[in-house]
Amino acid sequence: MKLLHWNIQWCRGMDGIVDPARIARVARELCDPDVLCLQEVAVNFPALAGSVGEDQVALLAAQFRGYAAAFAWGVDVPDGAGGRRRFGNLILSRLPLRQVYRHALPWPADPGVPSMPRAAVEAVVATPAGLVRVVTTHLEYYSGRQRAAQVERLRELHAEACANATALPSERYESGPFEPFPRPASAILTGDLNLRPDDPLHARVREPFSEGAPRWVDAWQHAHLGTPHAPTFCLFGRDYSDAPYCCDYVFVTEDLAPRLRTLRVDGATQASDHQPVIVEIED
Repeated sequence: MKLLHWNIQWCRGMDGIVDPARIARVARELCDPDVLCLQEVAVNFPALAGSVGEDQVALLAAQFRGYAAAFAWGVDVPDGAGGRRRFGNLILSRLPLRQVYRHALPWPADPGVPSMPRAAVEAVVATPAGLVRVVTTHLEYYSGRQRAAQVERLRELHAEACANATALPSERYESGPFEPFPRPASAILTGDLNLRPDDPLHARVREPFSEGAPRWVDAWQHAHLGTPHAPTFCLFGRDYSDAPYCCDYVFVTEDLAPRLRTLRVDGATQASDHQPVIVEIED
């Protein structure tokens, strides 16, 4: 399975041009992904630089015919004309999608700090080796308090899913909304976490679970033992940092870590202000 994780900055390249078709073209050239996990996807947001308010979910889905789409938005506001403006995270998969979950992340008050509502989208993907949960998210940039609360919620969601994975299915309901579907413990977590590898929150993501759920493993650290994370942000601009650094991660549950074939960061493309992360996992 080839997975591409990328904060696409509402499809805006370093040239200032918003171009969903370019995002799709670069993704296919990099790895012809089976699953794409994308952050900063906009719908009807003409105020974003370079945008005319295009529906980027629809445009990206049209570029990947045969892929199923799962979109979760943290921001959902009126446009003043009877429509909605949305901003969030998108999973596209040519592997079959089973159930999809959309999770609102905590947004505790942090006066004087700019922030926005955040969300995570989770999809159960049917891979040749079995079911895997794929989760993608984008944590708060400005508020450390909110970011810490969001990490805790991601841990809670993982423990919840693993508890559901071992729960006995109901024999009473065989159809309808109560019908039970498997929610596996094996999972991949991708996201722009807006924290650096030496941040204590990075270590918190990887801490063991008292409930017995498989812990998260940083896929880069597993695949490149002893090598510092390749930078994923500020390679071609200095608006947010004087030097490039890593804030985009792929974590896998410890049972999937031995199946990691490769993990790499593409440091060449300028189709976004972040760099794509490409992972291959053996079936």
